[in-house]
Amino acid sequence: MKQVTRVVLALVVTGALIGCTNPEPLADVDKQTAKRLVQVTAGHGSAGNALLEGPTFGPDGKLYLVDVTAPAGAPKVMRVNVDTKTVETIFTDATSAYTSAQFSPIDGRLYLTNVAGGRIDSITADGSDHRTVFSGDVEGEQMMPDDLTFDNNGTMFVTDIIGFLDPVNPNRGRLVRIDSATGAVSVIADQLESPNGISFDTDVSNLWVSQYGANRIDYVELNDDRTAVAVRRPAVYHDGGISQIDSNAVDSDGNVYQALHRRPAIVVYDKFGNYLTTIEIPVGDASGLDTATNIAVLPGTTTAYMTVSGDDGGYLYTFEALAQGIRQTNGG
Repeated sequence: MKQVTRVVLALVVTGALIGCTNPEPLADVDKQTAKRLVQVTAGHGSAGNALLEGPTFGPDGKLYLVDVTAPAGAPKVMRVNVDTKTVETIFTDATSAYTSAQFSPIDGRLYLTNVAGGRIDSITADGSDHRTVFSGDVEGEQMMPDDLTFDNNGTMFVTDIIGFLDPVNPNRGRLVRIDSATGAVSVIADQLESPNGISFDTDVSNLWVSQYGANRIDYVELNDDRTAVAVRRPAVYHDGGISQIDSNAVDSDGNVYQALHRRPAIVVYDKFGNYLTTIEIPVGDASGLDTATNIAVLPGTTTAYMTVSGDDGGYLYTFEALAQGIRQTNGG
């Protein structure tokens, strides 16, 4: 229990666990200001700030998301009607710290990474039938699953941020594969610096992986059956000062949306690593909100939403994406 508390407290302080250098200009005329849609949750008092993550549209057209730092009994998985701006709780428990959410393309269930418990859980869209899909050690060490993504067969690829709390040896992060057919678990990349965001490209062939500790997005090419890494290379460096990269998402044109911790903004790059734009919140909101963790784009449209959190609570903001939403622009 002490370890769980330590992890959750670290999340409050550091945010959701969470080529060529193409630094984004600080005064870019193409910057977009997102509009506040709705407050999803307040802060948690002595338990710390709210920290929204994992926004993903469900089959009902509602937006599902998690609050990483929610204390026992507080809303941990919620869904938002973005038209009526109403929020409802669909799941809570006493111990979990969910850092991401994504619907499986195979069984339609919502999968949740529990970074504090080293588990991956799933629930139905109404929050019932809670199951633990994976728990236990991975190659002799407990995983700290942060974000996940699915291939078209339902196989999970998970970023393991183990080493995040280790100032001496932080390069212990891993990329873990969980086979949908057999349940077999394998490490396909290791010695990563706190890997956080993970999304497939538009072909669902290769991965974009954001390393929180390195402030770098890697492009990870997989072999033909996606059982191993063929090539991994740096793709984009984030020259962000005190800010660090968090989750990521990919739209129908292959653009990569990179969320930021310690700066409530989303930076967008094309698939060649060229900087495109930054989505920010209004200046007047920024004093009480310091982190943008992720985005979701309504499939088939460019209507996008970003999760933003800080001392003032957890909020949804809306903006126009550069291209249409797909599965890779939802959750993870």
